[in-house]
Amino acid sequence: MARRSVTSFDVAKKAGVSQPTVSRALRNLPGTSPETRERVRTAALELDYIPSASGRTLSTRTTQRVAIVAEALTNPFYPELVEPLRNALGEYGYRAVLVADRADDPVTIDALADGSYDGVLLCTVTRRSTLPRDLTERGVPHVLVNRILDVPESSSCSFDNLAGGRLVGEFLAGLGHQRIGALHGTVDNSTARDRASGLRSSLRSHGLHVRRTDLRRVPFSYDAGHRAALEFLDRPDRPSAVFCGNDVIAVGALSAAKALRIRVPEELTIIGFDNIGAAGWGTVDLTTVHCDRDELARVSVELLLRAIDGAEPEQHVIAPGGMVERGTHGAPGC
Repeated sequence: MARRSVTSFDVAKKAGVSQPTVSRALRNLPGTSPETRERVRTAALELDYIPSASGRTLSTRTTQRVAIVAEALTNPFYPELVEPLRNALGEYGYRAVLVADRADDPVTIDALADGSYDGVLLCTVTRRSTLPRDLTERGVPHVLVNRILDVPESSSCSFDNLAGGRLVGEFLAGLGHQRIGALHGTVDNSTARDRASGLRSSLRSHGLHVRRTDLRRVPFSYDAGHRAALEFLDRPDRPSAVFCGNDVIAVGALSAAKALRIRVPEELTIIGFDNIGAAGWGTVDLTTVHCDRDELARVSVELLLRAIDGAEPEQHVIAPGGMVERGTHGAPGC
């Protein structure tokens, strides 16, 4: 059986320090005492720790920069993810560089593989994106953040969106809703796909389903949620509850309900997903699924460090933190 490669995490365990300390000590960065540096070097020698070829190349770079590829920060989910990613990278001595990935100006492999970055965190790739494969072929360590590919071949860290969707289905069925609608995200997005699949499987176990007329697939944006909700709520046979693919869509749906003079939660339950900061504002007061972005950022950065260290790709899934019950849910006709 082949011997498992020794990583900097093994060195950290043997030396009794954190992995960031190993990284700083072996690169002679500020923040470690001479005694700690010596202990780390001794542990590395005893374990025969030798970075992989890619790791050796990266260790000689002076950029100490990581690209965070994300959508425009008009979606509040991304600032609330980028900031903990930036903080986690800072603990390891890296600077974060935000690279915008827009529909009308998508990021290219050349922008990420020109030697400017030691690694890349991909927050917006679609299910069939070729960018992860391109990065692999160019030897650029990378991690998918809250995204997975149909054929996983890169390290990734994501919320358990399937379990989160099931959680919402159980919650709505428990409230007694029989007619449930959904404003899901688009099908090219693994996050949207899994949340929709989780809801569907949970409702099926209760003998329920989302009717085709009560279903829309929209981008993760306020405007899209608002437009779709105006369209399918403006009818007498509307559903009594609507699950929205994320909180931003849900805020759009809340605004549409207000415009249509539909009382929430007395006449309509609206559920979001992510628990962004705005969901807890008094004027929003959105019932939603909590997702720990600090934990997502911490694990994603650790996976990236492993990738930089030459480790094989890994997948890590974080369980959702449960329902956050606020003021937009109730029993039918409550």
